[in-house]
Amino acid sequence: MTRMTGGEAVAHALESLGVTHVFGIVSVHNLPIYDAIARRGVITAVAMRHEQGAVHAADGYARAGGGLGVAITSTGPGAANAMGGLFEAAFASSRVLMITGQVESLYHGRGKGSLHEADAQLAMLRSVARQAVTVRHTSEIAEVIQNVAHDIGSGRPQPGAVEIPIDLQHATSDVPIPVFPGWTPTAPDEGALERAASILADAERPLVWAGGGVVRGDAAVELTRMAERLRAPVVTSTEGRGAISEDHPLSLGPTPELPEVSRLIAEADVVLAVGTRFQQSTTARWTVAIPGRLIHLDVDAHSIGRTYEPEIALVGDAAAGLRRLAELVPAGATGEGWPARARAVRSQVEASLRAQIGPDHEAIMDAIDELLPAGSVVVKDSTMPAYFWGNRLLRVRRPRSSLRPVSMAIGPGLPLAVGAALASSSPTLLIQGDGGLMLSLGELATVAELGLPLVVCVFNDSGYGIIRWMQDQLFGGRRIGVDLVTPDFTVLARAFAVPAERVESATDFTPALRRALDGGGPALIDIDMRGLRPVEVHPSQPLKRE
Repeated sequence: MTRMTGGEAVAHALESLGVTHVFGIVSVHNLPIYDAIARRGVITAVAMRHEQGAVHAADGYARAGGGLGVAITSTGPGAANAMGGLFEAAFASSRVLMITGQVESLYHGRGKGSLHEADAQLAMLRSVARQAVTVRHTSEIAEVIQNVAHDIGSGRPQPGAVEIPIDLQHATSDVPIPVFPGWTPTAPDEGALERAASILADAERPLVWAGGGVVRGDAAVELTRMAERLRAPVVTSTEGRGAISEDHPLSLGPTPELPEVSRLIAEADVVLAVGTRFQQSTTARWTVAIPGRLIHLDVDAHSIGRTYEPEIALVGDAAAGLRRLAELVPAGATGEGWPARARAVRSQVEASLRAQIGPDHEAIMDAIDELLPAGSVVVKDSTMPAYFWGNRLLRVRRPRSSLRPVSMAIGPGLPLAVGAALASSSPTLLIQGDGGLMLSLGELATVAELGLPLVVCVFNDSGYGIIRWMQDQLFGGRRIGVDLVTPDFTVLARAFAVPAERVESATDFTPALRRALDGGGPALIDIDMRGLRPVEVHPSQPLKRE
């Protein structure tokens, strides 16, 4: 037990959790925390330009690095600004801790009009965080932070929040700093594993469906080994990309919702689903059929049986469950015909998708694939190029190298990429639309300040392209709010001292990307989509007026 201020207790607690970076904005209600972090010199404080961006960056850091992402905000307006980031982290099952200030304990809950007063802040935080706690005594700060962090990483990861009144941050007390035990993996029930192994051993046409839980659970090696043992094709969700290298001959890619792939899924006599909750986009609004025997392994019991009823439910961590299954299941007797059939389906799907995006987008995509160094991270905001080829065709070869807003929000791409670039220490590329970039444009200053090796590729169609298309389809071409006045992004980037250039054709993109990567720091490429052949839009399901 050591005597320290509340701000120092926060810094010590974060250090005990292995935290090396925090993201946020300095404010009157968190100054003691930032001062302690600066004095100790162990943790790097990353100055973001908006609290929502701070939480998105912490989220990207957690996803790309696999650890805990931490954001520090002020109370009241600062905490409210951060809510969009917490919402995305919750949707994405991401390990994000938000620490926020609060008004003085004497005035908390009194409604007296204190600076940044937010009496209902805890309720607001609890609407998107699985656990949100108010610290009542300085001596409890480190323990509370550790308890919330433990909850964040237990079971299905979910964000958590801690609010600390400013007087407790300044106050001095004897503070115990517990040793963080880490997150303990949960092994599935042995009897259920044995029954699942028996079913898999008899399978003639096994198939593996891998979701984001495989990536979050660091189970890519175990999943690939299991697929090879069964000779089972692997289809992934968008978040599950990297669970198996998409260069692997058993990889079916991330398109289970497409008719060709869904027919193959229907042919499987056993489907092993791992770390997935079968989201809407992955299942074409839950119309993809799984008529074969289903075994579902997931750390979250509530995700099992919610959409597809399994014959065997395995509640536990992906890595632990797959490791034990591989010990119980003998090497598969599946003939070459089934894997070969899957490879043929994948080739057919990829050829069809390439034809759909057209030669210009195909050339840009292939240039990214060719020029990005191994180990690079690609972040994809919610924009048409991301939807049509970034999340479907651009190869993903390792886990934690492909990120997107899982909630399909527009705009988190740039701050997510900031966090991902810091966590990976590798070149990072962002696929971003012009409309979405405007929602987080200020974070270009953060990128410049840090000198990150981040290339921002802005696909510029002067508006919200996918919403524009939907309005045209649903409302006879009547448009509102989708045709935008956009700035010259190259001028804006250069104002931040970020090298930038504009390209007007797919041919110009390859040398521009090469120059951007050769620079070794931040860069922006503004791609005029008027110079590209448009993609052909074929929705997997008819549009509905929801």
